[in-house]
Amino acid sequence: MNRDLYIDFAKGMATLSIIFIHTAFWSGQFYIPAEVRVFSLVFDVALFYALSGITSGSNIEKTFYRLLKLQITYMIFVTFLFFMDYFFKVFGLTFFSLEWLQSFYSTFGSKYAATSVSDIPQWQNLGNWYLHQYTNADTFPVVMGSFWYLKVYFILAVFGVLILRFFPKHVNWFIGICLVLTLLFNIFPEYYPAGQVGYVAFYLAIFLIANRMRGKKISAKMIPVLYAIVAAALIWMFWYYGNEIFYKINKNKFPPKVPYIIWSLFSLTTLFVLYNRLKITKENFVTHIGKNAIFFYFAQGISSSLVYFIVVALKENIPWWILMIIIYILNIILAFIISAGLKKVDDLGWKILELLRQKTAS
Repeated sequence: MNRDLYIDFAKGMATLSIIFIHTAFWSGQFYIPAEVRVFSLVFDVALFYALSGITSGSNIEKTFYRLLKLQITYMIFVTFLFFMDYFFKVFGLTFFSLEWLQSFYSTFGSKYAATSVSDIPQWQNLGNWYLHQYTNADTFPVVMGSFWYLKVYFILAVFGVLILRFFPKHVNWFIGICLVLTLLFNIFPEYYPAGQVGYVAFYLAIFLIANRMRGKKISAKMIPVLYAIVAAALIWMFWYYGNEIFYKINKNKFPPKVPYIIWSLFSLTTLFVLYNRLKITKENFVTHIGKNAIFFYFAQGISSSLVYFIVVALKENIPWWILMIIIYILNIILAFIISAGLKKVDDLGWKILELLRQKTAS
């Protein structure tokens, strides 16, 4: 079966959009206008959950094996990250001083400035990362700020495959339950549950809707209707909440509330409209990113942390829009280079694990 390059292309575009979002919302907080930061959320993480739904099936063994491989790759990465963070602190304390390190970390802003720098490894942080409790990595703060997506993805993939396997005739019911729960959480915000429930209720609906779209094509007659519905929802949102809601879209993302849900409809509609309509026939730069999306997702957390130092040095001397373009392009280049290195780290990690398996096998 030939690989659907549209899926790789869409994943690649979604990854490039995530890099732009993190360019705008992290180091961009120092110089990019709020309006541009909000517009960066038009193509956001919901696309990944939709693409996962399109590519997922009812094979439990295959899904669990894929998730196990992803968990191991994730653990290899955070182990590598842990030691990079630790060795940098040892380097700073050995050759410079605690004040120098604190000044270094202050570049990320007071919210992410390290307060307890030590040459003693904080092993509990590594253990928490393994278990998807994303305590901050001081040297690369954007990395753990990005990983909320991964925990929700694991949960969605497990629930999704169980529903597709054991309730194949009732998928629409589960979609309805998720949408009703999301609506109830928003109507009665005092009952909006903490933790992952709010995320899963909305994103599982997207996952399952996308799975129902698998192999299908939206008719040309429906396209203007769908975009008209999206436009009407946006108009209602600004009428009901007022124009100031525009600046609060990101606050309504964690967990997803009605304004953010409406804001994400345009990108999701575009994804489904182009599915089985836009034909990608050749490999290209974007499909390469899509094929290696997880390594680019890991890498952009590191690159988006590194560009802070360029932003701080240049933000007073260059117009914001020129600096934004420079930083975004540089962020992509760095993510490309770092992702290639992370793939090699991943290969090495798997070889070490295989060696350990052979040594300990009876």
